[in-house]
Amino acid sequence: MKKIFLISILLVNTIIYAQVENENILTLSEYLGYVKKYHPIVKQARLKTTEGQIKLLKARGAFDPKIEVDYNRKKFKKTTYFDKLNTSFKIPTWYGIQLKANYENNSGVFLNPEFNVPEEGLYSAGISVSLAKGLLTNKRMATLRKAKIYAQQVKAEQQLLINDIFYDAIISYLHWLKDYQIRQTYVSFVKNATDRLTNVKKSFLKGDKPAIDTLEANINLKNRLLDLEKSDIKYIKSKLALSNYLWIANNIPLELESKMLPDVDTNNKIDLVLNMNSNKVTESAIENNPKVVSLQLKKEQLKIDKRLKLNNLLPKIDLEYNFLTSKYKNIIDFDTNNYKGGLNVSIPIFLRKERSELKLAKLKLQDIDFTISSNKVNLRNKINTTLNEIASYKKQNNLLDNLINDYLQIVKAEERKFTLGEGSLFRINYREVKLIETKIKSIQTYFYAMNSTANLFKITQVFFK
Repeated sequence: MKKIFLISILLVNTIIYAQVENENILTLSEYLGYVKKYHPIVKQARLKTTEGQIKLLKARGAFDPKIEVDYNRKKFKKTTYFDKLNTSFKIPTWYGIQLKANYENNSGVFLNPEFNVPEEGLYSAGISVSLAKGLLTNKRMATLRKAKIYAQQVKAEQQLLINDIFYDAIISYLHWLKDYQIRQTYVSFVKNATDRLTNVKKSFLKGDKPAIDTLEANINLKNRLLDLEKSDIKYIKSKLALSNYLWIANNIPLELESKMLPDVDTNNKIDLVLNMNSNKVTESAIENNPKVVSLQLKKEQLKIDKRLKLNNLLPKIDLEYNFLTSKYKNIIDFDTNNYKGGLNVSIPIFLRKERSELKLAKLKLQDIDFTISSNKVNLRNKINTTLNEIASYKKQNNLLDNLINDYLQIVKAEERKFTLGEGSLFRINYREVKLIETKIKSIQTYFYAMNSTANLFKITQVFFK
């Protein structure tokens, strides 16, 4: 029973210690969560979506019903020259058709005869239609179509801006991680150099080692301390650079606490965190790239412009027809013999302006096709280059891991020989320098591999979730 109790205490202490350790570790996922939620530029990018919705609302305003009132009165020397009231209610529709209801009431001594109406006024209801130019497409319809596309386009542009911030933030985190690991490497080797100097001094006092070995050990320790100091500066700088992306609510910048450390297991988690899989990057990644999507949507807008310019080549033929009545309460009082109609025809002879605008619209479409093709090729080449980089860095990491184990065995062998009086401290230090160089090279290569993964994230623009 006592044994079980002791095991339980040990398990509880282990769990508590692990929780404390985890509280001091800032993972890449947690870090990007802060960036996504609080970074001011990310918030600013989200305003683009609002801007797109506002522009869409503005374009829809062109189809809002309208009430118009036109009232004129002239009175001079107690004589009413005229008193004219004309009110109308208009409903624009999607195609070049407009519904209209009107009430007109005019009177006066000098009223123009064409404005004469019954005493109770004159009601009318009718329709105006563009029979050629403006029927299937017009400026109002084109503006609304483009606004709908723009609302989708700003989402792609928003994703581009946010992912660029994520990319810069990821690189800052990776620099922080790399500099931390390099610093920890020097910390461990400073400890080794300190212990070695202590042991050499003891051996010298016993008469087992010459005085030159103490000098050699002391020089080695100073070199390690110098390397550690340099790594400290780099670590502090990368930590401050990381803090540029840390914010909390109300746009308050956050400074990283000194006890916070990066996650040294980031290399095994980065693909999952960034929603990346280098083995499944397909052609759809290019087609769904926000930059390509944005260009495709821009092309759709240019197509709308082209259709509008093409429509402008048609003659302008506007037809209007209104039923008239003096009694609005009974719909059957609308007599087809009582009407007001009109026809407006306008035909440009040379169409120079319209033809030139159409040619310019076609040129813009050709230009954006070239831009889309160029971007797709660039993206494809960048993706292939980055995938090759990732594969190469993985191979390099495997080789470096093996080299580290080999150098570690050599250093231990030299230390045993030195303890037995057969080796030299110089050879130990030389082997250890090579071990340190290989460890630093390994850390940097892992950094390059994760950096390439971040580059793949930026190129394919997979939105961080």
